[in-house]
Amino acid sequence: MRIFVICSLIALFAPAAFAVDVNGQWRAEFDTQIGMQKYLFTFHTDGDKLTGKANSEVNDQKREAELKEGKITGDTLTFVEVLDFDGNELRIQYTGKLGTNENEIAFTREVGDFATENFKATRVETKSTNNPAGGVTNAAAGEPNGRRRGGFDRPIVLGPDDKSVFGEPPAGFGKEREDIPHGKLEMIEYDSKTVGATRKMQVYTPPGYSKDKKYPVLYLLHGIGGDETEWERFCTPHILLDNLIADGKAVPMIVVMPNGRARREDRAEGNIFSQENVAAFAAFEGDLLNDVIPTIESRYSASTNREDRALAGLSMGGGQSLNFGLAHLDTFAWIGGFSSAPNTKPPAELVANPAEIKGKLKLLYLSCGNKDGLISISQGVHAALKENNVPHVWNVDGNAHDATEWKNNLYFFLQKVFR
Repeated sequence: MRIFVICSLIALFAPAAFAVDVNGQWRAEFDTQIGMQKYLFTFHTDGDKLTGKANSEVNDQKREAELKEGKITGDTLTFVEVLDFDGNELRIQYTGKLGTNENEIAFTREVGDFATENFKATRVETKSTNNPAGGVTNAAAGEPNGRRRGGFDRPIVLGPDDKSVFGEPPAGFGKEREDIPHGKLEMIEYDSKTVGATRKMQVYTPPGYSKDKKYPVLYLLHGIGGDETEWERFCTPHILLDNLIADGKAVPMIVVMPNGRARREDRAEGNIFSQENVAAFAAFEGDLLNDVIPTIESRYSASTNREDRALAGLSMGGGQSLNFGLAHLDTFAWIGGFSSAPNTKPPAELVANPAEIKGKLKLLYLSCGNKDGLISISQGVHAALKENNVPHVWNVDGNAHDATEWKNNLYFFLQKVFR
């Protein structure tokens, strides 16, 4: 009987004796598509519940997030880090397994369906230090004043070619002027056979637009969190063109701003990084070629010559422009990618036929800010073009992944296209 009771007590308390202890701080460093990420996780447990926060830094940009939906099951912990990305909620799911020495956690990190990374976090050893106020605090072992070893200060790696070509635009370049003629900006609908739905796009026609003249057309694509209104809201292409045309610095042109998310539910809602959403950006190639362009050329006085078609975009739209434009040089003669995103095809695939690009392309314009964690993508494309002696513009300025970067480079791009 005594043995039975002892065994029962052991069985009762065994789970508590061998419970996973992840309380405290854990440090991790791992490479991602947007650069090196450095994290300091702080975990608190209460039974099988896990709470805490994640302090992180990528390319000198710091952030802090509360951990959500935390849970511990055996030696496995799960939680969600929720971040804001261009006004949209980005959920990053973590699944970790504690190692046998209990000082290392092997994590799988899922950024929606957009990317998956595997990394390890190590426990931060702590020691008690005297607090001048009389209490006790914990500091990273061996570090004065509790500073984190290594610091979150690894910069973006810039090369000798990563320089500004144009400098800054002149003051007031994007302000609407009352003393000049203005073009027309309108929202139109079209039937997309590719999507199987009626869709929308914005169209700018220049001052003095006439059906007696054929105009070149720029197709301008938005980012992953945008739609057909993003360019107008953030970068006002219609105002830029009104001003440039009035000053004789840009060719009068039609600008088309479609929705690059080719699916019926084409709003930037829910998980914008889902595989379905990213696939819709790839599917837009068919909508652009088979529905958008034919609609514009049937309704507007648009030239149908390839030399009079340009394709450019920001972020996800930049990747689309490089992917679609370089794959269809019989359709586009001018291409621009501003802060191109990870949907961009590998450089070897984009520049598979350098001779054809050199023979057919009038302009290939690449830009990115030197504070943008996505710069390595554009750097890779630039390097492949340079290696194959393909002429192109490579403009690296002092901005980040933001509207200033895109507006500035659209301003410079508009002055070069169709010349």
